[in-house]
Amino acid sequence: MKVNNLVKQAMQIQNQMKKLQDEVSNETVEASVGGGMVIATFNGAGNLVSIKIDPEVINPDEKDMLEDLINSAVNEGIKKSQDLIKDKMGAITGGFGIPGLF
Repeated sequence: MKVNNLVKQAMQIQNQMKKLQDEVSNETVEASVGGGMVIATFNGAGNLVSIKIDPEVINPDEKDMLEDLINSAVNEGIKKSQDLIKDKMGAITGGFGIPGLF
């Protein structure tokens, strides 16, 4: 295979990845913990879009529990967002992991 062909393929993959990143940033994932007491929503770029807290868990005497639920929801949401990106990128790279990409 000629070097020119390799360069063209690399440019095509780069363009596909940019397009995919733009598309994924419009998708969302939700992480629900505590039976839906806390729900964190993230976009495909890994940004927290919203967090919903059931009023039943807003109790000053149980502040630590609420903090733990929020922490768990955010961490799970980040993981789901990263998994979304990896799954989409796998379609472009054929499942071949490229170091430094997520």
